Amino acid sequence: MSLKIFDDEIIESVRGKLIRNRQTLAVAESVTSGMLQLAFSQADEASGFFQGGITAYNLGQKARHLYIDPIQAQAVNCVSEQIAAELALQVTRMFSSHWGLGITGYATPVPESGNELFAHYAIVFNKNVVLTGEMRPTAGKALEVQLFYVNYLLSAFNNVVDFAR
Repeated sequence: MSLKIFDDEIIESVRGKLIRNRQTLAVAESVTSGMLQLAFSQADEASGFFQGGITAYNLGQKARHLYIDPIQAQAVNCVSEQIAAELALQVTRMFSSHWGLGITGYATPVPESGNELFAHYAIVFNKNVVLTGEMRPTAGKALEVQLFYVNYLLSAFNNVVDFAR
């Protein structure tokens, strides 16, 4: 049986670059519900570069495990560029990794998002935010939206890894 949900070429490209540069990665995710962790775990020799990750779905867990400022997080319903950057920064500390990815957003329309679908992401290298962005998928089922976010962020990360040393 052949099931392809992630861009395997990009995952293998990231793996090769990180192993070649002796760099490691950790992820902190919310809207993607652990799917980034699943994607990176599919790489050959994943333990050679992938330190692990955390899925924190609500403000309480983000504050407790990733030290997100609860007042600032509550003001934006835990969804902003700043929150994504804090997730990425804190996960590098938690897992002692060179790289950190953080993502938070909405996979289904809800009143808090104005019924819009969007997510914010951040990429951190050596404790510095090197890229942030917002993704706005077209409408779809939650799983389709989550896969869009994962594959988009995989591609963005693959491009950024080339420029960091």
